[in-house]
Amino acid sequence: MTDWPEQRLAAPDPETYDARQREIHEAIASGPRGGVQGPLAVWLNRPELAARAQDLGRYCRYDSALEPRLSELAILTMARHWGAEFEWYAHKSPALEAGLSPGLVEAIRTGAEPRFADAEERVVHAVARSVLETRGVCDALYAEAEQVLGTDRLVDLVGVLGYYSLISMTLNVFRISPPPEADRELS
Repeated sequence: MTDWPEQRLAAPDPETYDARQREIHEAIASGPRGGVQGPLAVWLNRPELAARAQDLGRYCRYDSALEPRLSELAILTMARHWGAEFEWYAHKSPALEAGLSPGLVEAIRTGAEPRFADAEERVVHAVARSVLETRGVCDALYAEAEQVLGTDRLVDLVGVLGYYSLISMTLNVFRISPPPEADRELS
């Protein structure tokens, strides 16, 4: 059992939801996520933010041109960079189920140099790292990413990176932790 820091902002109590909070909660819970937890639950303090963010998140995670293996790779890269334990906890298993190798996931977790199964994984990771470290990508990496991923998947990758920056900031600012039984993996 891990002792996590105390959460700074709680999700609103469902018993006190107004009509809009209830509507958004139901929309999230009935979708592919199957429940409302983590940042989405806290965003219900501001229901319009929750509504718009969950729409963007649903697109980025479930409807983008990036197959799950590549979007989960981008998400884990963001979680590692931000030290967002909840995000790592929520996406490690889906990343493995989507086909990322345990060795790759562990390398990202520890900050070791990852070994990639293919050019797509390598490029997704390189773009994510470049955006995080330099706030952009150089011309050579952009050209490679466009050639390897294509325009649609590159645009969606940038969307995933932006959305999971918002997620990670929300998790860190409000100290949203995984369940108490989760191991601390990023610190």
